[in-house]
Amino acid sequence: MSRQLFEGAALRLIPWQHRSLIWALVLREIGSRYRSSVIGWAWSVITPLFTLAVYTLVFKNVFSVKWTGGDGTSVEFAVLIFIGMTVFGFFSECVTRAPLLITSNVNYVKKIVFPLEILPWVSLGVAAFHALVSLMVLLVFYALVVGLPHWTAVLYPLVMAPLLLLTMGLSWIFSAVGVYFRDMGHIIGSLLLPLMFLTPIFYPISALPAQLRGVIGLNPLASVIENARLVLYWGQVPELMPLFAEIVATGIFAFVGLCFFQKSREGFADVL
Repeated sequence: MSRQLFEGAALRLIPWQHRSLIWALVLREIGSRYRSSVIGWAWSVITPLFTLAVYTLVFKNVFSVKWTGGDGTSVEFAVLIFIGMTVFGFFSECVTRAPLLITSNVNYVKKIVFPLEILPWVSLGVAAFHALVSLMVLLVFYALVVGLPHWTAVLYPLVMAPLLLLTMGLSWIFSAVGVYFRDMGHIIGSLLLPLMFLTPIFYPISALPAQLRGVIGLNPLASVIENARLVLYWGQVPELMPLFAEIVATGIFAFVGLCFFQKSREGFADVL
């Protein structure tokens, strides 16, 4: 039984055979979000554009933090915060929705044979769409205000890989636990705010006291945000060995999360 569970999880970690179904569900989910609005999909561009404008006009005057090696301008401050918020927003959107993925799709559990393990992939696809739009807004803004983006921007998907795998692992775990423990969503929601301030979004790690840098460094989001800033703003290549080590570690975690989900799904129908 354990061997079958292991082999089944290995095949479903990246459900390539269900790619068409995942794509269709992602498009349906994105479309449903904007269907009732007046300007529709334009909100996916307006929201990050407005956010970037707010950071540029306001946050520089509120926070007196300067990144090492930076020029301290409001544009620099806004872009660096925007990069951090985009990464954190991708993560928070997925984990916030995770506990409700199964309970809000009861028909998939009871009435038809459906690969439930792809639901976190659908959630991730929607979050990735919004992150991609935010990235496009950032690159256009950078090109207009600063200059041509650095070639290292092409490494952005690579530095996001550990976060993708970490998010998938947590989504499988949270979606399974959310079936049996309905308070899971409230717990995650209450933890995201302190996590946001324990993540170097509004400040560089170098600005922290030495005794706190090690603690913040344990936050897996910290290295992703720092590397994202390196490739998108500073034009530097991140250290590859630590990055690949993170990819391997989060890949193992994602696999464990999927195994947990596959084992837990046996009782979904009885609870729902």
